[in-house]
Amino acid sequence: MTAVELLQFARGPALWASLAVLVAGSLWRVAGILRLGSKPDLSEPRSTRLLAGALRGIFARMIPRTEFRHRNKLGVWNGYVYHVGLAVIVFGYLPHIFFIERLTGLGWPPLPEPVVYLSVGLTFVSLFIALMERLTDPVRRLLSGFDDYFSWCVVVLPLATGMIAIQQSDLLPLAIHLLSVELLFLWLPFGKLAHAFLVFASRGVTGAALARKGAAL
Repeated sequence: MTAVELLQFARGPALWASLAVLVAGSLWRVAGILRLGSKPDLSEPRSTRLLAGALRGIFARMIPRTEFRHRNKLGVWNGYVYHVGLAVIVFGYLPHIFFIERLTGLGWPPLPEPVVYLSVGLTFVSLFIALMERLTDPVRRLLSGFDDYFSWCVVVLPLATGMIAIQQSDLLPLAIHLLSVELLFLWLPFGKLAHAFLVFASRGVTGAALARKGAAL
């Protein structure tokens, strides 16, 4: 298969197949959670402002609690670095915005390229720091399994292949970059990376439940 054929495959069948799995897998994951149901809360509600509680739960949980903030400062702030960095790369880089616009019709002004390139470097370093923390912390290493390490790999691969694709004008690096992104699409609904779309729902439900009980976050 030539580089042109591989790129056509990555832009065509592989892309649409991976997106189909991403959407179907995400819906399957959400449906599985909904099927679990919940026990009826028969207690008298202390507040009916459930939406406000849900929003408070989403945003308040983005700030680490004081106990954890002082216990592991590097791990706490490093998590912010690679999450924000990934958001800047995905939603701020012009080719990525064109890609999203092609799929959804939505577009917006890009960030300056130096800002995106700086984010790539910081995110790359930050993800390796996260891996080293996982490998060197005895408790975290004991709790880590295939999902943790494979998820790390499928996040790092698009960054690495994207950096190579930027530096070369050949079609092969671009095709490999697209295939690495499609691997991420395939895995995202089934591993721990699913928190990318489940985290807001889970925090919102928790916040609403606590608001109903009149409990503090």
